[in-house]
Amino acid sequence: MNSNPSEKIVKEIYIEAQPETLFAFFVDPEKMVRWMGRQILLEPKIGGKYRIDVNGSDIAMGEYLEMVPNEKIVMTWGWEKSKLVPPGSSTVEFSLTPKDNGTLLTLTHYDLPVEEIASHQQGWTHYTIRLQTLAEGRDPGVDPWSVKAMH
Repeated sequence: MNSNPSEKIVKEIYIEAQPETLFAFFVDPEKMVRWMGRQILLEPKIGGKYRIDVNGSDIAMGEYLEMVPNEKIVMTWGWEKSKLVPPGSSTVEFSLTPKDNGTLLTLTHYDLPVEEIASHQQGWTHYTIRLQTLAEGRDPGVDPWSVKAMH
């Protein structure tokens, strides 16, 4: 019996934007900050680190494990002050598949503690919808989550 059960989240969302348009929103901090976080530092290369300050107290950190331009980004994921999901303790994969006139974005978040699934599911739903809005050329506005603490 595994004493630390972990689960994964899989989310799929169709976005009317080309994979290369979408890819930029994961590797360009000026583009990423428009859909997630209030301050972002990225080193978009394998082994490069990232830091996403969501709201001043919740800070996601990790590093890039794999990067296939316009196809896939894999990064470790965790929260700066979290005991349950510390930096590097889980992995997020963003897969970009051309479909019709746009892209099917498949997000898979691995190795999350069971008790963290619901909050991360909610978080990724929130952010993938913001990303979809932005990538399709609309303004998602200020992220309401960036102005209040989550944890």
